[in-house]
Amino acid sequence: MRSVTYSMSASLDGYIVGPDGGFDWSVPDEEVFQLSLDEIQGVGVHLLGRKLYETMLYWETVDPGDLDESEREWTALWNPLPKVVFSTTLSEVQGNSRLATGSVAEEIERLRGEPGDGEIAIGGATLAAEVAALDLIDEYRVRVYPVLVGGGIPLFAQQERHVDLELLESRTFASGVVFLRHRVVR
Repeated sequence: MRSVTYSMSASLDGYIVGPDGGFDWSVPDEEVFQLSLDEIQGVGVHLLGRKLYETMLYWETVDPGDLDESEREWTALWNPLPKVVFSTTLSEVQGNSRLATGSVAEEIERLRGEPGDGEIAIGGATLAAEVAALDLIDEYRVRVYPVLVGGGIPLFAQQERHVDLELLESRTFASGVVFLRHRVVR
């Protein structure tokens, strides 16, 4: 069965965006960007909330001449990747994306039942919180940046829920970013 993964960057105090809505502190250096390239190669379909979808549209529309080699490699992997967008405000999406027609639980069940390789990746804190509350996330992958932003959108929604995790991998990068990969213990 295809696993469901949640991979995001976060500040040390647990936010994916700061109080001003900015996330420029999480721009990856080459080494951390390579981790993102490695991760995306294992993804078969990406589920996104509206905000992350709109942020990631950059890769669908950027002029390849404005990108370096690793960024061109990213677009070559990201753009053809099937994406499912969860939104109550969008009526259409671009690229290799489609609007979700069912609940996130129904979409994940359907995707898990389809033939195909690769993980089902979740993007966006709001969508991930909904999937986590349904106990559908199999693995959490967090790139922790050495910065305190003091507020904003938290990586994990504040829910009264206990989840046991098993550490699968940890890496510290020269930039001070720490990558943590945990599997949900069931």
